[in-house]
Amino acid sequence: MVEPAVSAVVESIKDLAVQETALLCGVIGEAGFLKDELQRLQGFLKDADSKRRSRSESADVWVSQIRDATYEAENVLEEVDYMEKRNRLKNGFIGAISRYARLPSDLLALHKVGNEIQRIRRKVREISDSAVRLKILDKSNTELDKGHAEDESLEDQSRVVQNFEGVTVVGFEDEQKEITGKLIENENRLSAVCIVGMGGAGKTTLARKVYSSDKIKKHFDTIAWVTVSQKFKGVDLLNDIKKQIMGGRDEGREIGQMQEYELGKNIQSFLKEKIYLVVLDDVWTTDTWNQINRTVTVFPDVNNGSRVMLTTRKIDVANHIEMPTYVHKLKLLDSERSWELFSSRALPTYKRPLIENDIDEFEKLGRKLARKCNGLPLALAVLGGYLSKNLNLDAWSDTLQDWASTVNGHMMGAILARSYNDMPNHNLKSCFLYLAVFPEDYSISVSNLIELWIAEGFIPPKTRHTQEQTARKYVSDLAQRCLVQVVSQSNVHGWIQEIRIHDILRDWCTEESRFAGFLDVIDDTAGHASSPLFVNAYSSFSLLPLSLTILSYYSKIAGHVGEPSSNTLASYRSSFQNFRGGDMFPATPNLRTLVGFLKFSSASLPKLRFLRVIHIEKSILINFGTAINGCIHLRYLRLRYCQKVTLPSYMGQFLYLQTIDLVYSPLVLALPNSIWDIPTLRHVCFMGIFSAPRNCLQKELQSLYLYVPDMEGGKYFHDKNLVAFLGQMTQLTTLTLIVGPLPTEIIHLLSNMTFLVEVDLSKFTLLDKLPESRVFPQGLRKISLTADAIKEDPMPILEKLPCLVELLLTGYRGRTMFCSAGGFPRLQELELLYFATEAWMMEVGAMPMLSMMTLYYFLNMKKLPEGLLHLPSLKQLSLHVPSLNAEEDVTWKILIGKGCKVGA
Repeated sequence: MVEPAVSAVVESIKDLAVQETALLCGVIGEAGFLKDELQRLQGFLKDADSKRRSRSESADVWVSQIRDATYEAENVLEEVDYMEKRNRLKNGFIGAISRYARLPSDLLALHKVGNEIQRIRRKVREISDSAVRLKILDKSNTELDKGHAEDESLEDQSRVVQNFEGVTVVGFEDEQKEITGKLIENENRLSAVCIVGMGGAGKTTLARKVYSSDKIKKHFDTIAWVTVSQKFKGVDLLNDIKKQIMGGRDEGREIGQMQEYELGKNIQSFLKEKIYLVVLDDVWTTDTWNQINRTVTVFPDVNNGSRVMLTTRKIDVANHIEMPTYVHKLKLLDSERSWELFSSRALPTYKRPLIENDIDEFEKLGRKLARKCNGLPLALAVLGGYLSKNLNLDAWSDTLQDWASTVNGHMMGAILARSYNDMPNHNLKSCFLYLAVFPEDYSISVSNLIELWIAEGFIPPKTRHTQEQTARKYVSDLAQRCLVQVVSQSNVHGWIQEIRIHDILRDWCTEESRFAGFLDVIDDTAGHASSPLFVNAYSSFSLLPLSLTILSYYSKIAGHVGEPSSNTLASYRSSFQNFRGGDMFPATPNLRTLVGFLKFSSASLPKLRFLRVIHIEKSILINFGTAINGCIHLRYLRLRYCQKVTLPSYMGQFLYLQTIDLVYSPLVLALPNSIWDIPTLRHVCFMGIFSAPRNCLQKELQSLYLYVPDMEGGKYFHDKNLVAFLGQMTQLTTLTLIVGPLPTEIIHLLSNMTFLVEVDLSKFTLLDKLPESRVFPQGLRKISLTADAIKEDPMPILEKLPCLVELLLTGYRGRTMFCSAGGFPRLQELELLYFATEAWMMEVGAMPMLSMMTLYYFLNMKKLPEGLLHLPSLKQLSLHVPSLNAEEDVTWKILIGKGCKVGA
């Protein structure tokens, strides 16, 4: 893994070194030589890594030194690149001079950079000579290890996801029926169903299939799924349950402020009126039940057939629940079901035509391989996913011959290592290991993950594809290899929306990342996986002889709590998880990535000059503005559910910043207008006080989210510059404005946003009439419009949008509504709120793909439209129509008879 950890940086250096920049002057030659020398050493890293794994301490330090030199080189070259970018943005007389001549300060900086590059070159040569001297490398071996060629093609992602989802419960059909029966049986007392099995046996997969089945959805009024995991806090679990059962917008200010007793009482009161099912997934300790019900009995027994379902690895957990409990012990798969699961992964239907002539040989080898997995579903899935990428008989035969007869834990490690080493490039390997940055059982937003990968430099630029397209291909690849679990898929786009990584796979990523110096995971509840005190422990060694360097290194780390093993590298990335207080950020001046998942504790950041990524959740941040001053390399800033956040006025100095996300962290002061001077911004998400700048150059923004809440009953948003400001954002693909009142002119600006795919505008005071359909971008897939009043029927306009998949409208005041035949050809979800409609006419052929519809607060509707019966794909109709008599409504009865779920 050491080679992938450095390769992305070498590529970055190459890009910096070859850019057209007069500012570099004679330094460009030195930069080119440095790049060449680093690439030569990079070719030896794979061999050095194998020596490290055989516990060679000299190789351990050598690899560390070459990585340190690489990072130093990137930092110094980027400082020069930054100098040029800064000068280009300067205005006036000084700006003109700095663009066409050399200011004394620039000349001095260039001289310093030139000396620094020469120093690093000497260091690299010394590292190389020392490695040969100590026989870490064979000097005659100068061939660069190019690895697998990068595939420029993009697979059909929807096909990959469909294949991934379609086989998740192979072998569990009987268990699914049995557990479903226990949940809906005619027993009125509150009771529990507990699925018990070893790690990787498929407990969560089975529970998820039961939970999402139509029978369960129809039987229970409300259902909730909460992942518990090893490290949990009672109040966090209650918060999750409350969100699941009550829904609504997640306002960041509420998180962490409601007391445990109040949360429990709210949940109890809500569930008393419902027939409910709550799933507690991945319960580790017998104390969990007591923790949830510590202050109040959260799950009331009102004798209506409600249920609780748990999954756990420990039978003691099931025996500890204080209610009647049915325990289902999950068995491992027999040989035939093992083959069925394995073949569905290794030989998916769409790949079978590629091996049609050899299918019998593949099946013969596949059955032998499937038996080697001892009936463990996770092992079968991962091995099958790996072999689906290697559809040749030699690869399958070699895998069988190399198999070691080991217990399950070691077996999974061997399978994972084989799948990992088979990945086609170092970028995909880095992306996979990076998943360990998230806590156990964390539901990972793929969009956020992609922004992180791009900021880290893991996604290479392509000639035919955007970085986002390449990254989504990586996600699909990991899903097909069964290395991630697909949590949800976007109806709007068809791509994977959320993922999760299995505990066993995450543990493997954590250990491999730590060994390679790729990432440190420091967990407050389980102790340090390794210590951030070791970050760049080698940086002060400079050109010491290698033997002295080894002694110095081990003397530096001796005595530290959580010290790494002798062949574990110090990391430049740290993820702090489950922290509840104390100083979590020791002094690590060369740290590049800082991720923190806290429990609403105060955090004070040190000055970290080389930070590129900051992602912090649930914290009270102290001196944040001071800490990031001078972080010119910063690319990614995401603060979620953080309090007391202030951004400095000098935000415009971060000329590489791509993402700034503060959507659940309201700022104490207004968003600094200097951020709009940053030329590299891709994504801006913000919640708080906002004032649009008067003059703003056109930006390359892809997504913009602005949420300005009402304060103390008064409007907190009056900005005459907003229309002019948004008029320059022509590259947007996603736009969300939750402010009020919105100027009506904004809806006409959409005509300039030709790349727009999703738009959410809330809220207008009055919309007389929507603009003609041609004014809207024709690629729009999701629209959400909220107004106090929409006067004219919006349907004849919106139904002409050819790509629209989701539509949410609020505030139509007309009495009639009309949808024509052929209208809304791709619409799948429709949500209409606070409509005054009395009659809704739908021609046959309208909305042929609509599967979900919500009608909320239709105050004047006396009966359901008969046109609903002509919607061939309608599966679910959610209603809150006070004047409707369900018992007498004919359309209601017919829809239920056709299998459509109708209700509140």
